[in-house]
Amino acid sequence: MVTGNPIVRLNRAVAVAMAEGPDAGLALLADLDAPLGQHHRLLSVRAHLHEMAGERELAIDGFRRAAAGTANTRERNYLLIQAARLGSSPKLQKPDT
Repeated sequence: MVTGNPIVRLNRAVAVAMAEGPDAGLALLADLDAPLGQHHRLLSVRAHLHEMAGERELAIDGFRRAAAGTANTRERNYLLIQAARLGSSPKLQKPDT
């Protein structure tokens, strides 16, 4: 089993977020800052989880930072579209739990 790999741990954080909520996934992402640094995949997952948590400004910033970190044009465009979508939409409300 490959559990120590940072990308495997990133995927686990996504799975935990889907099962237990975005705050649980965000908590797991904190341990990936050192091994992944400013990797665009970490930044984009964090942005998505902030969006799920209703933290719109953090999500917008994260999507923009992720876009700046990728050389893939399609991926960059997708991330910028996500940031723009959030920037032009009404403020999201964090769901009551």
